[in-house]
Amino acid sequence: MRSLRTLLICLCVFAAASARLLAGWSVTHLHPEGYSRSQAFGVSGGWQVGVVAGHAALWNGSAIGWVDLNPTGYDYSQTWSVSNGRQVGYVGPNWYGHAALWSGTSASFVDLHPAGYGFSEARGIFGDQQVGFATIGPEDRHAGLWKGTAESFVDLHPAGAYTSGAWAVYDGKQVGWANVLRQHASLWRGSAESWVDLNPAGARASGARGISEGQQVGYAYFGEDPMIASLWTGTAESWVNLNPAGAVTSLAQTASRGFQVGSADFGAGYHAGMWSGTAESWVDLHGFLSADYGNNSYAEGIEVTNTDIWIVGSAYNVAAHRSEAVLWHNVIPEPSSLLALAGGLMGLAGLAVRRRRR
Repeated sequence: MRSLRTLLICLCVFAAASARLLAGWSVTHLHPEGYSRSQAFGVSGGWQVGVVAGHAALWNGSAIGWVDLNPTGYDYSQTWSVSNGRQVGYVGPNWYGHAALWSGTSASFVDLHPAGYGFSEARGIFGDQQVGFATIGPEDRHAGLWKGTAESFVDLHPAGAYTSGAWAVYDGKQVGWANVLRQHASLWRGSAESWVDLNPAGARASGARGISEGQQVGYAYFGEDPMIASLWTGTAESWVNLNPAGAVTSLAQTASRGFQVGSADFGAGYHAGMWSGTAESWVDLHGFLSADYGNNSYAEGIEVTNTDIWIVGSAYNVAAHRSEAVLWHNVIPEPSSLLALAGGLMGLAGLAVRRRRR
C-alpha cells in the first residue's frame, strides 16, 4: 500500500511540475505610445493584427515599428486575422465599409467588396481563402468566401436562413452562424449547400467564432442562462461545455493545435484565458498582467507552434482609461525535459518499492 501511495505521489508531483513548466507566461504590451486605444485580434507567423485608434494595425511582436495599414482615402479600418503574410478586415468612412485584404502595407490594400451588395467585412483568412459577410440591402447579412478578389466572392448563405456570417476559415472549412429562427453555430465546406448546423441540443442560440485542426469554438445559450464558451468537432452532438467553474459567462474565440482561447467573467469583469479541451483546463491569463489592468482582459487569437504558444488580445488600462493590445507568450516544454522528469520520478518510485520489499 505504501509503495502504491509513493507511486501516486510521484505522479501527482509530475503533473504539478508539468503544469509549472507552462506557468511562465510573459506579456508584451503592443500599445503604441501616444495613441488613444488599441486592440489585437489575430496572430500568425510572428505577426499580430488589430486596430490602433481607428486604423488597421500590424505588429511584429513589439509596439515599436507597428505598421499602419489604413489605405489612402479611408477614415477608418480594422484588421481581424492574419495568415501567410496577408491580413483581412475592412475599410470605410464608418463601421459600414468594404471587406479588405492587405499584404503587409497600406499600399497593398485590395478591396474585396462584391458588386451588388450593400457593405461587407472580411473576418478570417487561411491559405488562399478569406471569409466574412456581405449584405443584401442595408442589413441582411450573407456569409461569404473569397479567394483574393472581389469577383471571387461565394455566397455561403444557407437556404431558409434570415441572416448569416462567417468568422473563420481553416483548411477549406468555414465557421460562423446562420439565423434559422434563432442564431445557430454553422460549419461550411465552401458552398451554401454544404452548411452544417452545429447548434447543440437544447440550446436556444449559438455561434462559431474559430476553427483549427478539426475543432470549432464559439458560444451557446441555454434557456435564459448567459453565454457559455463552446467547443465542437464537426457535429452538433460533439458539443463540449468550456465554461470554467465559477464563471458567470464565457466565450471561446479561436483555437490552435488543441488549445482554445477566449474570456470568462467571474463576476467582477472578463478575464482572458486558455483551455485545452475541457472546462477544467482553464488557465486565467489575466493574472499575468499588472494591477494597472483592473478586471477586464480579452484573449482573441492564438497560434501554437512546436515550441511556443502565442496569444493576442487586449486589456483595459484603468489608470490610462483605455484598451491596450497585449501579447502573451509561453514556451512549450521539450518532450525530452518531460521524459527526463518522468523517468526520475518513476525511478524514485521504483526505489521506494524495492526498499519496501526488503
